[in-house]
Amino acid sequence: MAVKVGFISLGCPKNQVDSEMMLSKLVGAGYEITDEFYEADIVVVNTCAFIEDAKKEAIENILEMAELKKEGAVKKIVVMGCLPERYKEEIRGEIPEADAVAGLGDNDNIVGICESVMRDEIYEKFPDISAMPLSGERLPTTPPYWAYLKIAEGCSNNCSYCVIPKIRGPYRSRPPEELLAEAGKLAADGVKELILIAQDTTGYGEDLHSEKKLPELLQKLAGIENIKWIRLMYCYPDRITDELLDVMRENDKILPYIDLPFQHCDGKILKAMNRKTESGKPLEIIEKIREKLPGAVIRTTLMTGFPGEGDEEFENLCDFVREAKFDRLGCFAYSREEGTEAYDMENRVEDDIKARRGEIIMDIQYGIFKEKQEARIGETVESIVEGYDKYSDSYEGRAWTDAPEIDGRIKFTSKNRLDDGDIVKVRIFDALEYDLIGEAI
Repeated sequence: MAVKVGFISLGCPKNQVDSEMMLSKLVGAGYEITDEFYEADIVVVNTCAFIEDAKKEAIENILEMAELKKEGAVKKIVVMGCLPERYKEEIRGEIPEADAVAGLGDNDNIVGICESVMRDEIYEKFPDISAMPLSGERLPTTPPYWAYLKIAEGCSNNCSYCVIPKIRGPYRSRPPEELLAEAGKLAADGVKELILIAQDTTGYGEDLHSEKKLPELLQKLAGIENIKWIRLMYCYPDRITDELLDVMRENDKILPYIDLPFQHCDGKILKAMNRKTESGKPLEIIEKIREKLPGAVIRTTLMTGFPGEGDEEFENLCDFVREAKFDRLGCFAYSREEGTEAYDMENRVEDDIKARRGEIIMDIQYGIFKEKQEARIGETVESIVEGYDKYSDSYEGRAWTDAPEIDGRIKFTSKNRLDDGDIVKVRIFDALEYDLIGEAI
């Protein structure tokens, strides 16, 4: 009888792709994947440890599996990913319930790890991060019509608040021929929407060629026949070049959607964050995008409460949000992480002030978003079908303006029968708080 493995993947889409590669190896070795953890022989928890909340979530999941193990429902627990990579020295003592703990460099050995724990061996290894596989067969965990394409691993930006370079190592671009082969296979398997991810997608190619190669990669990916949409996530503001925007404008497959985490706008705070963007530059970047790509959707992430953020710096951030009029925005309170340059910075902001400032930013953004939603009434947009509700006899999907799992939805009726993954034109006739209402035409 096949050994049953339950798999929990936490954190970002980059980690999700790592999980898909490990799942593929397990299935190839004859293991059976199950969603019912209480009947699993092994549960693998692929963890995130980027900020405090992510660490808490990882530990909660591990302890939940430990309870099932105590009850006899789960036999073995394997802890992988960023948490053990970040806390190599402490992990075994802190989580004795785990039968195996392994760093990112050991992802390729997931089958060997599972074989080891099934022999009742305690496993603990942390190979060099350079051993982490950047490519391989994947067992997709996303719907069959969209998929992530991880174009690089690690980061070399060294923002003062971020622990990613220490966990995942320096920036490493994947060779373009490898990415094209993977994208071609995804397209052949039915993927229509390709979402490019990395810690910094706009840095692609600099480590291989000493120059930015994202525009060239995008042009080649757009040549894959069955791919209909290509979406860019995790772009670094200062790397938004005219060449990149020109390529996006000239090719209909490359959506004019840019995920651009500014983090802040105040010059003093950006310098303390070790961000390369200068004071006043964020608005210039936004203006350039909207000039080159009229109607572009710009998503950003901002951080409140970074050390040294006083009332003046925060008011600058509020003014920035009002002026920029972002289409999508997420705001998070600064998380003080050991091992980062910012950890020992003075003039720390109290937690309640950080949280309140985040609420203020989101209140400002909500007013902007509400106006933008209402302005869309009467538009006709392309939408990808993502489900059918028989009770309301309507479909649910996403307009091209919305990325999966983080942005809004569109609910619409259709006179014709549609299948998940179909891309149809929808006329919008109403706007709810975050979703749009329409009808297929």
